[in-house]
Amino acid sequence: MGARNAAVHLVVWSDYLCPWCYLGTARIRRLEDEFAQALQVEWRAFLLRPQPDPGRSLEHFRVYTRTWLRPAAEDDAPVFRPWVSDEGPPSHSIPAHAAAKAAASLDGHAFRRVHDRLLRAYFTESRDITRRETLAALWRECGLPEVALERAFTSETHAAVVADHQDARARGVTGVPAVMMVGNDVPLLGALPYESYRRWIARALGRGD
Repeated sequence: MGARNAAVHLVVWSDYLCPWCYLGTARIRRLEDEFAQALQVEWRAFLLRPQPDPGRSLEHFRVYTRTWLRPAAEDDAPVFRPWVSDEGPPSHSIPAHAAAKAAASLDGHAFRRVHDRLLRAYFTESRDITRRETLAALWRECGLPEVALERAFTSETHAAVVADHQDARARGVTGVPAVMMVGNDVPLLGALPYESYRRWIARALGRGD
């Protein structure tokens, strides 16, 4: 997340249960590597599943995860694997976002570790990132102080997650990933090709193509 000043500031709305957001994250990480200190990325929550769905079965969820092979077919995609474990299906979007916000309250490095770890655990390792036990295990794997995870389960953190989502909807965001350049304020929806993002940022920095 981070509060530093940079020439280009991107706000990215994302959901940890969205396969296209996993692909979008991989592309954002490449942008951060290329543009370094000239680029600031601020991640915000979007809730594709704002409420638990008790009627969702594990069998139907496993069938759904085969659709992850579509983003997986992109040349620059991270590793996706359709669901193979007996965990799940995931309940709703808030738990993972709340854990990410708890990490962000520590610092930007902690947020990045948890953000990336949540996505990999879900889309590659078939781990239900909506279970408290799974979130605690991933938190430990990221080497973060266990007491800080308790912030994920407070009403204040949950309200902050919902506020991110409501702000996105007010700005016309209907799907994710959605990327907005501060100062432009028109979100771009969908996991655009890396080169599209790169040219957009380069123009904003006056670097041409």
